[in-house]
Amino acid sequence: MANKLELTWYGKEKEISVEPRLLIERPELSNTDNDPDTENMLIHGDNLLALKALESKYAGQVKCIYIDPPYNTGSAFEYYEDNLEHSIWLDLMRARLIILRNLLSIDGTIWIQIDDEEQAYLKVLCDEVFERRNFINMISVNMKNIAGASGGGEDKRLKKNCEYILAYAKEYSVLPLFNGPYTYTEMSELIQQYIDLGKSWKYTTVLINPGEKEYYGSTVDGDGNEIKVYIRKNPEMISVKQVAKRDGITEKQAYKKYGISIFQTTNAQSSIRTRIMKYRQEEGISNDLISIEYIPKTGKNRGQVYEQFYKGDKCRLFVWLRDTSEVIDGELYKKDLQGTYWDMNAWMKNVAKEGNVDFPSGKKPEQLVGQIVDMTTHIGDLVLDSFLGSGTTAAVAHKMGRRYIGIEMGEHAYTHCKKRLDSVISGTDKLGVTKSLDWQGGGGYRFYELAPTLINKDEFGEYIINPDYSADMLAAAMALHEGFTYEPDSSAFWKQSHGNEKSYLFVTTRHLNAAFMDSIIGSMEDDEYLVIACCSFDKGMDKLNSHITVKKIPQMLLERCEFDKSDYNLNIIHPPIYDDKEECDDES
Repeated sequence: MANKLELTWYGKEKEISVEPRLLIERPELSNTDNDPDTENMLIHGDNLLALKALESKYAGQVKCIYIDPPYNTGSAFEYYEDNLEHSIWLDLMRARLIILRNLLSIDGTIWIQIDDEEQAYLKVLCDEVFERRNFINMISVNMKNIAGASGGGEDKRLKKNCEYILAYAKEYSVLPLFNGPYTYTEMSELIQQYIDLGKSWKYTTVLINPGEKEYYGSTVDGDGNEIKVYIRKNPEMISVKQVAKRDGITEKQAYKKYGISIFQTTNAQSSIRTRIMKYRQEEGISNDLISIEYIPKTGKNRGQVYEQFYKGDKCRLFVWLRDTSEVIDGELYKKDLQGTYWDMNAWMKNVAKEGNVDFPSGKKPEQLVGQIVDMTTHIGDLVLDSFLGSGTTAAVAHKMGRRYIGIEMGEHAYTHCKKRLDSVISGTDKLGVTKSLDWQGGGGYRFYELAPTLINKDEFGEYIINPDYSADMLAAAMALHEGFTYEPDSSAFWKQSHGNEKSYLFVTTRHLNAAFMDSIIGSMEDDEYLVIACCSFDKGMDKLNSHITVKKIPQMLLERCEFDKSDYNLNIIHPPIYDDKEECDDES
């Protein structure tokens, strides 16, 4: 193998073989009254085990992954052990990133939030797992109001007010264009900045009344498509200062009240404006204000009827403040298409209250996650967060009409994530992105726990099938291990799980003898194939029929993965389990 550039650390060569577990729904914790068919999942358990449990069904299906893992900084996190030695932290992350990549769709993306302590290490690790050619951007995020991110400043280091998001594609060559992310500045603050810098603030006029709209005639664009032209009779336009004085309010209040009707004019260099100017001159139109309607072929308004206003003989185009602003918590913010610096300060004021759950030093604003989800997905796409924390990603995805899977290992899967999603569904969650999305409630989710380990040791130190497993659980778990789909077929008792074409898996704890084998062979078609997983069998049963393969459990599984391991938080690598035991004592 050719040498490659990669990050190395102590213990990296010891591969982690994770046991694929079943996911068991707890109906009493699920919330499906409004949506009995919901596919949304909230999973409680170690996220490496949970990701492995998802891999067989959801590989290649997740459109967007956002994770906010522990930063390994020694910060005082109440809910995570956020002070792991570097090699262990890298092992912990690498094992998860490999499965997360498998879960991504070919046109999917992953977004990982981190601070400056581990950012460089994580970047090189991600270059290895996702390949450097699939790196999209590193985004700097202003999170200065988060207590956990604003420490320092009183010693030799600069005060921290930024975190970072590493963004990778599963396959950059097929990655679609993003919907544009924006940066927001409170309007009165922005205007004051312009005044302080001696710059001209141009959004100063209000179209109080657009006037009576009267169709005049039509022209065409460069492709021959119709542009309808309207004259506007008796329009009313006054300055923001004048309307504030008239209404007895401040200019700031005027911007909030009339924001959607405030504009500036510009000599836009566009083919549409050129054609309108020519048409106005040819027709001798004398009205000061005209408007047009046409269907753009490109841009954000493509494919729909779009209206533009033009003023005067030079056809100065109206540029609306509403197209570059947004109302957030009752305040008007200037909205600008942004690059790799995202300022979340406007949304940090209420972040502690979002979701009605307390999550000190770790909660991220819904606007941040919502911006990523909006950029990368469409309604119905699948979003995943395997470090769910207080439930932000699931709450945002739910409100935005995306399907989602959230994984949380701590007790706050119950006290935070479930509580938060229940309030989203009931419509009582009023903060975050609720208002901008006009979220009223609805939807549902299913709550899952990880099944216990399939194989553990008995009192004599022998490996046996976990007695907590029912016959159905055992059959489903073995199907997961063997790559079959557990779906019992009533036409034959041995058709418990199916694979490709006419291949099946049958799992039993009964002893397999000649009589039992004959009952199976007698009901098989000539083109059917069967794998039998059992605890014990008579000599020669494994060579009796070329269409039947006989395997012994648990021996058939012991070398595949680690069993009897409940979590991977500290990433203690166990040696592989080997055992030559011929039989097991578990029977049903």
